[in-house]
Amino acid sequence: MTQSRTTDRPETAGVLVAPPIAFGGAFALALVLQFVRPWPIASHTLAARVAGGVLIAAGLALSGLVMRHFARADTPVIPWQETRHLVVSGPYRFSRNPDYVGQTLIVAGLGLLLRNLWVLPLLVPALLLVRYGVIAREERYLERRFGDDYRRFRSRVRRWL
Repeated sequence: MTQSRTTDRPETAGVLVAPPIAFGGAFALALVLQFVRPWPIASHTLAARVAGGVLIAAGLALSGLVMRHFARADTPVIPWQETRHLVVSGPYRFSRNPDYVGQTLIVAGLGLLLRNLWVLPLLVPALLLVRYGVIAREERYLERRFGDDYRRFRSRVRRWL
């Protein structure tokens, strides 16, 4: 289910950074730090590899669902483009930001899979950047754009999980 509103002028959320850049940057820095100062996860057990794979698969599936629901709603998933419709179905019934949850799962899973403990503390600044530089701006934008429809959505669906 989608809800829409049209305006005469294109407007965007004005996010500070594309979330994949924030998460990818944290992961890239973790790779560099692992090379310079290794901080491996204590064991390289099958359980750690399976857990990493499960997190990656769950994150990819969640982000894939988001992309599919945005495509069905004919609205861009890219946060620097004008949102044409408010998506409130699919994974958006449970989280207002399921794609960012998915991206977090992917990076955490890669850290487990590659035995790179640096990923975990580096996810913190990435999540803070996404929370305050992306989500806060998106929320203000969506409230301006969709008004009461967005406020109702926000009141019934949690920001993360």
